[in-house]
Amino acid sequence: QVQLVESGGGLVQAGDSLRLSCVASGRTLSTPMGWFRQAPGKEREFVAAIRWGGPVTVYADSVKGRFAISTNNARNTVNLQMSSLKPEDTAVYYCAAGMPYGRLSQVSRDYVYWGQGTQVTVSS
Repeated sequence: QVQLVESGGGLVQAGDSLRLSCVASGRTLSTPMGWFRQAPGKEREFVAAIRWGGPVTVYADSVKGRFAISTNNARNTVNLQMSSLKPEDTAVYYCAAGMPYGRLSQVSRDYVYWGQGTQVTVSS
């Protein structure tokens, strides 16, 4: 059983940076980890993914070059560093974990465990 708790959301202005963290208890070294987001009235969409311990990462085209996903084994956290934020990045951001040795997927149904979400609001 993996438990995920996100933090770090908030209200920022366009162009600012923000760092989201997800504390993952019960994970294994081979667990694929992902960040997804859901804006009001829209479906949940993939943002970024990494296998615990890295180094392979996957990004949505909309965030490539602006966001960076990483893991911190000592702190059991998966971080999402977001830079050059845009109003269209406004959403609830969710941390997700797949099954050990599962594929590094961009599809939400491939992830089994989910956090409660953290709100990110970017004003123009």
